[in-house]
Amino acid sequence: MGRRNKKGRDITGIIIIDKPTGRSSNHVLQQVKRLFNANKAGHTGSLDPLATGVLPVCLGEATKVSSYLLDADKQYHVTCQLGVVTDSGDSDGAVVSTSDIPEFTEHDVLALLPSFIGELDQIPPMFSALKYQGQPLYKLARQGIEVDRKARRITIYDIKLLSITAVSFSLDVRCSKGTYIRTLVEDISHALGSTGHVTMLRRVAAAGYIEQQAVTVEQLIASSENGVAVLDELLLPSEDALSDWPSLALTDYMVAAIRQGQAIKVEQLYERANVRLFDPLQQFIGLAEMTEAGMVQPKRVFVLPVQR
Repeated sequence: MGRRNKKGRDITGIIIIDKPTGRSSNHVLQQVKRLFNANKAGHTGSLDPLATGVLPVCLGEATKVSSYLLDADKQYHVTCQLGVVTDSGDSDGAVVSTSDIPEFTEHDVLALLPSFIGELDQIPPMFSALKYQGQPLYKLARQGIEVDRKARRITIYDIKLLSITAVSFSLDVRCSKGTYIRTLVEDISHALGSTGHVTMLRRVAAAGYIEQQAVTVEQLIASSENGVAVLDELLLPSEDALSDWPSLALTDYMVAAIRQGQAIKVEQLYERANVRLFDPLQQFIGLAEMTEAGMVQPKRVFVLPVQR
């Protein structure tokens, strides 16, 4: 049987999308993939349909760095409406209960926030993409089924109060991967003596990318009308995704060995670290792990030619 032809272009790079509200991250991903006519695409962490903001989309060989970006830290702006609980934890869900809202001040909120900073054990919500016996939790939740979920260790690096009203508050949250902002908001609401749900959620930074770098789907569509070359100018280089990783310059001989999956020995020493690999033409060819002794084991190797 012959090899099946790949559909789409061998285009490689990262585009930062400003995800609109009301659409799933996968829907946006597929639209971006079609606009670029890319043969491969993947995003680096879903946003809820309600949420907006930074959604890095990796195209082509850049999909090989997406799992590393998924593990990166995030930053969100969120608004909580007090006194109302929904089944999903946000305003897309159905109201399941209401409660009184006590009087509170800015000082009261600021006094609570430090207790939510640091390492915390957080139980994921039922309305999440985590799976139970192969089934996404949100599908079970829509059937009215609730199952036990294990608490997961997360880190909240910082929380800033952006604004308050008599019935709501808005926060800036910097956190680790795996953090559910809806759950955090519910917990803070309980600490205030009430309940609450998310009415606005925006990711303003993810994996080192910030909202100022993001383009809207509408901007992409407008650019596509001038041809894919104009779209390609919007792509960011794959190596920029992990700019905090050390880089290694390899010889042609080393590149050949890496491409065969072989570990190589280098003289340049670091502490044990993940590293980015570059060939003699300074093309980014992949990712590797290096030991203190200078042994470099390839982890993700790009297929050249690598474009932007």
